[in-house]
Amino acid sequence: MSLYAIGDLHLSLGSDKPMDVFGGGWSNYIEKIKAGFSHLESEDVCVLCGDTSWGMSLEESLEDFCFLNQLPGRKIILKGNHDYWWGTATKLRSFFEQNGIDNIDILHNNSFVYEGTAICGTRGWLIDSESDAEQNSKIMAREVSRLRMSLESADDALDKFCFFHYPPRFKNMVCQDIIDVMNEHCVKNCWYGHIHGSGHRFAVQGEAEGIFYEMVSADFAGFAPKKII
Repeated sequence: MSLYAIGDLHLSLGSDKPMDVFGGGWSNYIEKIKAGFSHLESEDVCVLCGDTSWGMSLEESLEDFCFLNQLPGRKIILKGNHDYWWGTATKLRSFFEQNGIDNIDILHNNSFVYEGTAICGTRGWLIDSESDAEQNSKIMAREVSRLRMSLESADDALDKFCFFHYPPRFKNMVCQDIIDVMNEHCVKNCWYGHIHGSGHRFAVQGEAEGIFYEMVSADFAGFAPKKII
């Protein structure tokens, strides 16, 4: 059994927003995702770091979830900035159960255990210079609170891995409040998505001040889940 991560699948099987229009690596990306997941076994776990489906509602995203459900491995999903279908955890779990989706779990104010390691995380936030300071502050405080709840839900005896949609570090930007919470809980490993195309060159990869960062955006990872352990 292995643990994997990938982000930004941007599925649109039930909506009209295919990523193929961007060309390059996104051409035929659904088949690339199938091929990437084909290396997983049914008992493996894969964390999906946000922007999973372009659907505007759960109903519009249903075909995407059915597609994921047919791929090997258990999936743990967290929210991305384009996951407009996202609702309460209770509503999501009920929708999955009603539609026979049985290998997707929700990472939201909670955590999961994988062989002695706690899987924790939240969407995170990337400081937006076009938003006012008050708005940025409110969103950051909310995400910090959700991260803290996720980490506090895990047994302190476990190693803790953090997964985000937004990178805690990018270019010269540092989300210090998020990093401080990771440090409070002795987190040493972090994976994130969100960044595409020309932004890849600005991604923080490797260790920075005691935490190891790795980007797993689908187009950066070759549309194959990154094996973590």
